[in-house]
Amino acid sequence: MARTNRKSVASSLRRPDVPHLAEARRGGSELGFKHGRWLGLCEAVLQKAAPAFQKLPIKVLYVTTGKGFPYSPLDEGIHNSLTALAERVVLATPKEDVVSIAAFERPDLVLALDGMDFAVDQVKRLRDMGIHTAIWFTDDPYYTDITSKLAPHYESVFTLERNCVPFYQQLGCNRVYNLPLGVYPGYYRPRNPRISLRGDVCFVGTAFWNRVQVFHELLPRLESRVFRISGIWWDRLPEYNRWKNRIELGKWMAAVETAEYYNAHRVVINVHRAPYDETFNQNSARVSAVSPNPRLFEIAACGTLQIVDHRDDITQYYEAGSEIVTYSSPEQLAELIDYYLDHEQEREQIALRALHRTIRDHSYESRLARLLELALSPSGSQPEAEASLNP
Repeated sequence: MARTNRKSVASSLRRPDVPHLAEARRGGSELGFKHGRWLGLCEAVLQKAAPAFQKLPIKVLYVTTGKGFPYSPLDEGIHNSLTALAERVVLATPKEDVVSIAAFERPDLVLALDGMDFAVDQVKRLRDMGIHTAIWFTDDPYYTDITSKLAPHYESVFTLERNCVPFYQQLGCNRVYNLPLGVYPGYYRPRNPRISLRGDVCFVGTAFWNRVQVFHELLPRLESRVFRISGIWWDRLPEYNRWKNRIELGKWMAAVETAEYYNAHRVVINVHRAPYDETFNQNSARVSAVSPNPRLFEIAACGTLQIVDHRDDITQYYEAGSEIVTYSSPEQLAELIDYYLDHEQEREQIALRALHRTIRDHSYESRLARLLELALSPSGSQPEAEASLNP
C-alpha cells in the first residue's frame, strides 16, 4: 500500500488564499483592534469620571409616567437611579391609588414624572397629608397647554426647559427649577456594536417637519457616506424613494438598541424639534425652547461625536468645540460632518471629553441628587437654586 504524503494532503485541503478574502480578514482584524482600543479608552474614562453618591435616609414614592414605551426606559432609568440615592424607593403607576400607598408608606417625597396621567386630586390629597410633592416635566415646552393645568398643584416643579421657569411662576408656582433630563449609563454607554451596523453617520428620531427639511438638504451631501436614519414618518422626505434603502422606516428602537446605533457610527446627528410646530405641539403660549433635549446627553454617553443644532443653553452643559460641536444650517452641518470624518483624532478627542463630562455631571443620579435636595429643602433662594443646577 502506497504511503500517503500528509503534507500534500493538507495542502490540497487548505482553502485557497483568495486575495479579496485575505484583505477582508485583515480589515476585520484591524477594525476589531481599533474598536477594542477605543472601548478601552472609554472604559478608562468611565472609571475616572463616575462620581460617588451617598445614600440618603429617606423614602421616595416614585409615580411613573404610566405611558409605557417609549417612556418606560426613562422610568426604569430614573427608578434605578433613585434606588442608589434613597434608602427606600416605592414604585407606583399614575392609575393606582397613590394616596393609599402614601398613607401606608409615609414617604418623604412623592415624585411624579410627566404627570399627565396622574389625577391632580390625588396630588392635592397628598399635600393635605403633609407629604412633599414634586413633578418633573419631560417634554417642555411642547405641551404647555396641558402642563400649565398640572404644575400649580405640586409643591415643587422641575422642567427641562429654562424658558418654562417664568411661565410656571406666572401661574403661581413658587418653587420652579430648571432641571434637564440626563442619561442612565445602564443603557447609554460605550458598547461593541455589530459589524453590520457600523457606518459613518446616523440619526435616530421622528421625522418632525423641521427635521425633514434639514435632511432633505443634507442627504445629497452624504450620498458617498455610509449613513442610516431610523424612525417614524421618514417617508415624508420629498425624495424618500431615493434614500429608502438607508432608512429604517417606522422603527422605534429600545434604549439599548439606540445606544448600539450611536456606538456604531462615527458621527451622530441631533436635531431638536421645533417649539412652534402646531401639527404636533400643544404650546399655544408659544414658549420658546433654548434648552437641550435628552438625546444630547444620551449620544454623548455613548462615546461618539455628536453634531447638534445650536440652542443657547447647550454651552451650559458642554464646552463648544471641545466637548460638543454645534451647527446653524444644513450647509454647515454637511461641512462639519466631512471635516470630522476626515480628522479622526479630533473626532475621538471631542467624543472622549464629552463622555467624561456626561458621566461626571449629567447622569440621572446627578440630576436626582439635586432634585431631592431642592424638593426636600424647607426654603431657599430661587435664583441660587437655578444657577446651581447648571454645572
